[in-house]
Amino acid sequence: MNGFTLITSIVPHPDGEQICQTANKAGAAGGTILMGTGTATSFLAAALGLGDTQKDIVYQIVPSQIKSQIIDSIRESCLNRKHYGILFTTTVSSFTKTASTLKGDIPMEKASTHKIITVILNKGFAYDAMAAARKAGAAGGTILGGKGTAKEDDAKFFGVPIVPEKDILLILAENEKTDSIINQIKSLSCLSEKGSGIIYTSDAADFTLLGK
Repeated sequence: MNGFTLITSIVPHPDGEQICQTANKAGAAGGTILMGTGTATSFLAAALGLGDTQKDIVYQIVPSQIKSQIIDSIRESCLNRKHYGILFTTTVSSFTKTASTLKGDIPMEKASTHKIITVILNKGFAYDAMAAARKAGAAGGTILGGKGTAKEDDAKFFGVPIVPEKDILLILAENEKTDSIINQIKSLSCLSEKGSGIIYTSDAADFTLLGK
């Protein structure tokens, strides 16, 4: 059985719906759109589609065998847009839909040149994390709002203050810069306390600039 791929597109708000429609015509079956805030301040970051504006983050899980045709359709739909956004993919090992879990072979991908660094930390500190990341060469990122799921009793049991509101910072970075960026973020005082945040990375394949 073939595997599945998560296609992530980051484009200006409210264009996420247009990206979904384009992908659906090429064979995708729906998607999820989240709204975030870009943090870029340079021309290079703008070229990566991550300027200081509202962004739509579009997630679509598709069969890996039609991944390329969907990516091509999205890219072609954005050809006339300047510094429009970015697209990348990650491998999905299983996919559950309507009470059925589908598992397939994980396709052999060529070595990725970029990683997605995900930082989840207490609300209000994402810009501090982004400023630290820039010192290590990060061009920009996208901030999403979130909420923790810990119970009130957990704070008493673990002795850690629970802050329900969270910031999720997504940074697309070249492989060679990833460790430096993570180390810069880890050095922040707001992450020095136990339970104050987590950082993880995932390979970002098929990195594509959308627009001209």
